[in-house]
Amino acid sequence: MIFAEHQRGNSQRGIGKLLGRPASTICRELARGRQGDGGYCPQVARRVYDERRARSRRKPKLVEGGDRYRFVHGKLVHLRWSPEQIAQRLRRMHPENPSACVSHETIYAAIYAQPRGGLKAAMIEALR
Repeated sequence: MIFAEHQRGNSQRGIGKLLGRPASTICRELARGRQGDGGYCPQVARRVYDERRARSRRKPKLVEGGDRYRFVHGKLVHLRWSPEQIAQRLRRMHPENPSACVSHETIYAAIYAQPRGGLKAAMIEALR
């Protein structure tokens, strides 16, 4: 809609009224999708938006296949440790590097974020 109205020569304020958005939002979107020739391209705007959002998000600490994930999974499922015990062990193993540690809340969140299936069932079953 922004692309079509901008092509017609409608002002930012006019486009904003049409969409029920402030003119500043339309201005930001037009700036985000600006091309070399001064035109607006919604695909460029979307790509710029997605890249910016990806940079602003926090990276997950427990990624399936990672070393930390394997450590947590092994202690939880095979040794039946609690998430609190695992978190404490990680803190003792890496006292100088807090980024290598995870909290027990992170471990619980990772368990419940798993898709349904055998792995999630095994991890939930391992909880006390």
